[in-house]
Amino acid sequence: MAHHVVHFTAGDVLVGHDAGTAARPVRSTWSRQTTLFKKIPIPTDGSVLAMKAARAALALAKALGAKVVCCCLVEDLQPVFGPRSAVSRAMIDEFNARAEDIGRKHVDAVGKLAARLGVHFTSSVRHDLAAPEGIVEIAANHRCDVIFMATHGRSGLSRIVLGSVTQKVLMLSALPVVVYR
Repeated sequence: MAHHVVHFTAGDVLVGHDAGTAARPVRSTWSRQTTLFKKIPIPTDGSVLAMKAARAALALAKALGAKVVCCCLVEDLQPVFGPRSAVSRAMIDEFNARAEDIGRKHVDAVGKLAARLGVHFTSSVRHDLAAPEGIVEIAANHRCDVIFMATHGRSGLSRIVLGSVTQKVLMLSALPVVVYR
């Protein structure tokens, strides 16, 4: 997997492995004045792995004196109406509103962690773009320096069916991407 990621990625790639040390604070030998990473987007889907990656990203941001932008991309349910449709426009709108509320809860959870660590935090919940494109656009709009995101590490049929948001971000982004697994 790493070979494909490195080969097909436009930006720099930092590949790391969690050896059970996520709870330890990140210690940096860089001074806060010379660090290249001053603003870090942290995409989240609310999963356990995404929260674990967010904790690691926040520890890195604290060590570097960086700001973070936590984002959640919520896909809208698109209506398909016909003469005998059992789904109304109101049902679609209610589903999309609930999905956005859930996305807001995901970023708010990261925001609480950031507040406890004293890391400057901004949030963004979007529903107008697919996740990979949205992550890259949010990073560009907020003038971020690096994207820090989790990967579920799927392979085989599940990867073909579900796809890989991380791999697509790596292909689309000109920024370096830290992949947390």
